[in-house]
Amino acid sequence: MEPLISKWHRELELFSSLTPLLILEGNVLDQYRYPIPGSVKEDELVPLSRYLHGYFSDQGYDEIVFYSNLIGFMNPWSPDMLAEYASENHGEVKNGVIPAEFKGNDANTAPNIIRRAMLNPRKASVQIMELASHYITTPERMDQQDVNSFNLLLQAALSASTVRTAYGRKQNLLILLVNKLNDLPTWFYLNNPVCKTITLEAPDRDERKRLISGPAFSSFFDSSVYRTDSPYYLEHPEDLEKLQEKFVGLTEGMTFTELDALRNLSRREMTPIRDLCTVVDLYKYGIRTNPWESLSMKSLKTAKADLEKRVKGQDAALERSLDVVRRAVTGMNGLSSSSTAKPKGVLFYAGPTGTGKTETAKALAEKLFGDESACIRFDMSEYGESHSDQKLMGAPPGYVGYEAGGQLTNTVRKQPFSILLFDEIEKAHPTILDKFLQILEDGRMTDGQGNTVYFSECIIIFTSNLGMYVKDAFGNRHANVTMDMTYPEVEKAIRGAVEDYFKLELGRPEILNRIGENIVVFDYIRNEAGEAILRAQVDKIVRRMEEQKQLRILIPEEAYRELHDAALADLSNGGRGIGNQVESLLINPLSRWLFENEILTDRTITIDHFLTASNPAAIVCHAD
Repeated sequence: MEPLISKWHRELELFSSLTPLLILEGNVLDQYRYPIPGSVKEDELVPLSRYLHGYFSDQGYDEIVFYSNLIGFMNPWSPDMLAEYASENHGEVKNGVIPAEFKGNDANTAPNIIRRAMLNPRKASVQIMELASHYITTPERMDQQDVNSFNLLLQAALSASTVRTAYGRKQNLLILLVNKLNDLPTWFYLNNPVCKTITLEAPDRDERKRLISGPAFSSFFDSSVYRTDSPYYLEHPEDLEKLQEKFVGLTEGMTFTELDALRNLSRREMTPIRDLCTVVDLYKYGIRTNPWESLSMKSLKTAKADLEKRVKGQDAALERSLDVVRRAVTGMNGLSSSSTAKPKGVLFYAGPTGTGKTETAKALAEKLFGDESACIRFDMSEYGESHSDQKLMGAPPGYVGYEAGGQLTNTVRKQPFSILLFDEIEKAHPTILDKFLQILEDGRMTDGQGNTVYFSECIIIFTSNLGMYVKDAFGNRHANVTMDMTYPEVEKAIRGAVEDYFKLELGRPEILNRIGENIVVFDYIRNEAGEAILRAQVDKIVRRMEEQKQLRILIPEEAYRELHDAALADLSNGGRGIGNQVESLLINPLSRWLFENEILTDRTITIDHFLTASNPAAIVCHAD
């Protein structure tokens, strides 16, 4: 296999023969694989300083030294070279280093020693200043000695000698290694004809693919694991290709050092080949268990009954939702797709307001992941502007908020096992809907920082009020469904309106195709469901008052019937409307009565009447 030469290495080859001052910025703390035969073992992972020493040794330079303001000049790979450098430039080696301060008036400060070396016409030398970002506090807070030191370095570059060697003519070089270019004073490099900046980036796609492909692939696994698993992938190379492609995508932005740590971690954990990508999660997030794998079939068999305790009157919607969960648990999601990284499931909840769409998503999160906080809600009305995608996915480089990343991508990176609830999706700007195309098809998204986030462990749920109203030829809104319609009629009307919205109004049928047959229509809250919701809410209030305040609330049947008739008089606002009525007719007047009678704890309160006709915000009570 031919060596893969990185872009920055090729730039180093080019510009080291053209300009005497090079600034290497970016990923300078990483380790690199030396790509060519020479003084460093080919393909060996070494620190950047060792890499540069090997490269310039192979290029025929006589002296290569490294400077740190904490230690001085050094060369741990060639001590004799350091002794010659000290002799040539009036330095003194002590305990394997040439001590030298970065600033000061002494003739043996580091800039003065470097200046003498750069002027030397007899020895081809390279001075590499490590951790140069830390020589000064900030460019804006430089004192005069800081300025003098950088001026000396600038003069050294401007007056650098060219030396004739057995390898040809070599110019003396000064190289600064910095995390960011603006850690240095602007005047030092801006409009400087003898200065060239080279950016070291994290390994690109080709470099990561090379690391996980070919002979290097087996090094990610314990030898016994590899012997057991490899025959299958030799017979199914297409599965191996998909696995490697996913690994390459998941490791975007990671350094060589981190990739090597992944290799060691995979071997130590005895990771099977099929689970290679889980090592990335383990390294990034410390995830050791996959909630999908720990779900018990016994628990899932009671899932519908458990959900019905929280969501009333939505038998069809719950059944359709659980179908998606069952496909995810049995591994049958996405079998008809070419992508192996699709989300675990996609649901599009439509129907009247207050019917349990958000509550269903929370109940699913609690059932699947043990905590309803695993349902992460995004209010899409906040993303109605054309630039809102930057808030969700992350701003591109150079824009405000770039460092913060995107709200969605950051969330999935931290909580890869979750339900993502995009509430009122129709209120989002169409450009954001375009972003979901890639998520729904490939299960991944690249944020503004260039990091790829995978959604393959998520269930994605969209909610919408689409289909409740439609516009006529004059643009006037009319009710598309009413409570007088049966559920099959409501479902047909809403599904048709949702499809028309994506196909005709939005003009994006491909988004609808990604959702497929997973449009789940919630029914109106009918009388039976309304009664169950009311009873559940009243029971919860009574239970909590006794638990928290030792106040026993009694509501005789006659009084409860008064509350029932008033709360269920209008079901057009669904369960949320019933909750509002309970607050208005029970919670507010009861709290007022308790306050006025100075009853705070340990009493039995009987509600005799709800005065809904003469005063809808009053009750008649007595305390025992």
